[in-house]
Amino acid sequence: MKRETPVRLKTLLYGLLCVLCVPFVFPTWWMVTSSLKPVSEIFAFPPRLLPTDWDLSAYGQVFRLQPFAGQYLNSLYIALIVTAGTMAVAAMAGYAFARIRFPGQNVLFVVVLLGLLIPSEVTIVPLFQMFHGLGLTDTHWPLILVPILGAPGVLATFIMRQFFVSLPGELEEAARVDGLGRFGTFYRVALPLARPALGAVAIFTFLHSWNLYLEPIVYLSSPEKFTLPQALTQFVDAYGGPMWNVQLAAASMTALPVLVVFVLAQRQFIEGLAHTGLKG
Repeated sequence: MKRETPVRLKTLLYGLLCVLCVPFVFPTWWMVTSSLKPVSEIFAFPPRLLPTDWDLSAYGQVFRLQPFAGQYLNSLYIALIVTAGTMAVAAMAGYAFARIRFPGQNVLFVVVLLGLLIPSEVTIVPLFQMFHGLGLTDTHWPLILVPILGAPGVLATFIMRQFFVSLPGELEEAARVDGLGRFGTFYRVALPLARPALGAVAIFTFLHSWNLYLEPIVYLSSPEKFTLPQALTQFVDAYGGPMWNVQLAAASMTALPVLVVFVLAQRQFIEGLAHTGLKG
């Protein structure tokens, strides 16, 4: 029989966890509560954990000063397309590297992994020249294609490959006996079993696309096409100074949906990452 954890020890552990959570939770708490304060109260000393005068006007200014609703939709649909595209490409590529034997397989996989070692700042100029030559600057195409085929897609391929390597070979043999071909085995047998890994890929790909900052400021110049990280830098006064309460209100609306998604899907995320290390 398992020994139950003593009440005192359990209470101590929960108390320690609460203390350790403070450095991670407090910045988000400060961001949300400060967005509800007047500017003068944001920098008050001693700082206040809750507003004394609740002020929602900053949230209205967010939509009056910028086309924030459209920018929000830009980030949302780009992140969804990038997530779906990365999951599709990574699943097929990971399965091919894990299950299909061909000459130079390991060498090619190492070459693909080298894409993780190249910083995005190194490739941004040639990529800009390429997209400019194709007439795709100031469009959302670079923000969709670069993540799917770049470092995020490589990392997703690695995760999917590690998961498919861990699957028993008997599953494929049974599928062949039932008359399934290579694609049928992948689609009907391997892919349904890969839901934890796909969940992990979906979460970190969505977060990466949602928080992308460098590429939008390079490729986009029209405010109505901005994504949220780029839009957050535009809330300044007539002298170029930051409008702190407005920026914090916009940042709160940007961050909270992502936090909710991660909290709801963290189990799949952790389970998916755990499965990637079962076999080399």
